[in-house]
Amino acid sequence: MPERERIYLSPPHMGGREMEYIQEAFDTNWIAPLGPHVENFERECAEAAGVKAALALVSGTAAVHLAAKALDIKPGDLFFCSSLTFVASLAPLVQMGGVPVFIDSDPDSWNISPQALERAFRDAESSGQKPKAVILVNLYGQPCDMDQILPLCGERGVPVIEDAAESAGSLYKGRPTGSFGAFGFYSFNGNKIITTSGGGMLLSDDEEAIAKARFRSTQAREKAPWYQHSELGYNFRMSNILAGIGRAQLKLLEDRVARRRAIFDRYRKGLGDLPGISFMPESPHSRSNRWLTTLTVDPGLAGTTNLKIMDALARENIESRSVWKPMHLQPVFMGAKYYEHDGDQSRRLFENGLCLPSGSNLSLEDQALVIRLVRGAIR
Repeated sequence: MPERERIYLSPPHMGGREMEYIQEAFDTNWIAPLGPHVENFERECAEAAGVKAALALVSGTAAVHLAAKALDIKPGDLFFCSSLTFVASLAPLVQMGGVPVFIDSDPDSWNISPQALERAFRDAESSGQKPKAVILVNLYGQPCDMDQILPLCGERGVPVIEDAAESAGSLYKGRPTGSFGAFGFYSFNGNKIITTSGGGMLLSDDEEAIAKARFRSTQAREKAPWYQHSELGYNFRMSNILAGIGRAQLKLLEDRVARRRAIFDRYRKGLGDLPGISFMPESPHSRSNRWLTTLTVDPGLAGTTNLKIMDALARENIESRSVWKPMHLQPVFMGAKYYEHDGDQSRRLFENGLCLPSGSNLSLEDQALVIRLVRGAIR
């Protein structure tokens, strides 16, 4: 009997109109980087995010890099960043010589802890080392507590990079994520809520800064009858074909958010009564896109662990994942400063956390199977 088709964590979900935009790119011979789709995708993303300017790039990581370049990150500069995140949130700053200081999670949101962040600021001030930037990560689509965090940064004149890679379509008090920092960015990787197969978007109200980032993203080539460069740039621009896919996907963003939130609600209804199971909470005044349904498993109450549940799902050809391993526990960052919230919350979330299949094209039957297997693993 053939093996049942694999259930993926968050596979791409095509809406059907993507081929129209791709065909248009072929018909007009706009195949190489740049073109009408890129310009329109930037404009449409800026409008959706409520910002003045946007820049389409090959990845969200490229967006981080250009934001760090705009903020003039240099060797030895401190920056603060949530520890519970993917390494791409900060890798470009480290590669530019920046020194990370990691901040624990608030258990009420799983995002960066305002209390721990304030302690980090106080210590930096007492040592005369003002951070050059703060990176806020909207974990698994959950908006950070902007009302608490932004004033801490603003009153000290420290710019914010908002990592909205996972939170396209999420809202904080009705305002789209990606619009809160000096710079924000989305990821359109293949597993994100909308995808261009690979890509990202840098967002800002600083139109001059986006124009400079655009210049740097195309090898910093100056206007001249020949190739002339006064600084080194990067090959970071998105292709016209991928931007066409993104335009079709963007039109479906609200539908994708609704689907993922419905998937989360079904998981909560199907598993919420189990001992030791706690779902990622939704912050007050926020609408998370619920990019991934995430929960924690208390071994003492559940009688099992997150890893054992993952093994049970894997035996049935179902992909799941642990929560991000915090940056302060990564070998590459051993010895970096870390500020706890009240005990090491990000470590606890990592050790007990579990991400379940959450794709917006997940069928009711497949989700019911996942729920049944999780329940069986706990019983």
